[in-house]
Amino acid sequence: MTVKEAFRFKITTMGIVLIPVAIGINFVGKFIGNSLNLPAWLDSIGTILAAILAGPWIGAISGAVNNIFFSFFDGGISLWYAITSIAIAVVAGILSYAGWFRSLAKAILAGIVIAIVSAVISTPINVFLWEGQTGKTLGDLLYAYLIDNGFNIWIASFMDELVLDLIDKIIVALIVFVIVLGLPKSITQAMGSSAQTIRK
Repeated sequence: MTVKEAFRFKITTMGIVLIPVAIGINFVGKFIGNSLNLPAWLDSIGTILAAILAGPWIGAISGAVNNIFFSFFDGGISLWYAITSIAIAVVAGILSYAGWFRSLAKAILAGIVIAIVSAVISTPINVFLWEGQTGKTLGDLLYAYLIDNGFNIWIASFMDELVLDLIDKIIVALIVFVIVLGLPKSITQAMGSSAQTIRK
């Protein structure tokens, strides 16, 4: 599998079936993250899993539909973050094809890269919607500290988001890595995805 293959747009029956599964996984992850008040969202597990198993485009569709689904429960707020979900899926899919999920250490590095991309895209949305905050205690404490010490809203908001994204995306990347390792080889072969390389 090569990175170039990641950009090939292909829709398969298994890929289509994977979309609602990915959304369901995201829903459960978000419920756990919110219920336990964790410093992580855990709502992109399904999106990244779909990107690795069926390619970045299926992951992107899963992420976008996921946000549309969530928007029915939060007054449309999740729609603003659909572009973040799409970017997460595309980056995760490309990194997977490049071999970044072939080991535990590489999965952690992939999580860091995905976190940075997520933070860059989410920060302007946070500034527009929430004056730069994320709604997560850990990040917002850092935001308040930076604002109180003279940092502008953009830097404070980015750091707020980045700290949380690093925690969240590294955990998510590791969860996905373990899930793929546990899948029957027949599934990854049937998908014809970069996930096959993780199991080598």
